[in-house]
Amino acid sequence: MTTATWNGATIAESDKTIVVEGNHYFPPGSIRKEFLQRSSRTSRCPWKGMARYYSLVVDGKTNEDAAWYYPEPSTRPRTSRTTSLSGTGLTSGSA
Repeated sequence: MTTATWNGATIAESDKTIVVEGNHYFPPGSIRKEFLQRSSRTSRCPWKGMARYYSLVVDGKTNEDAAWYYPEPSTRPRTSRTTSLSGTGLTSGSA
């Protein structure tokens, strides 16, 4: 089981993550969406496409742009319905 935690809260937990370039992509049902806040940030990867971001908000603290997903991936559809969690102080690992 892989978990992602930040500021003492478990943000996501799944045994079905996909690892791409060292980042864990969690299935949508495994993420506690109450900790996600939409961000206006976007970025573009030449082989994955346009990424959209979320910030994490836990106990009044914010981890800006710590999660992202690819709503319409260019060539890797396996990441389209998953969200990657990465950011300052965020820990992902096996339990």
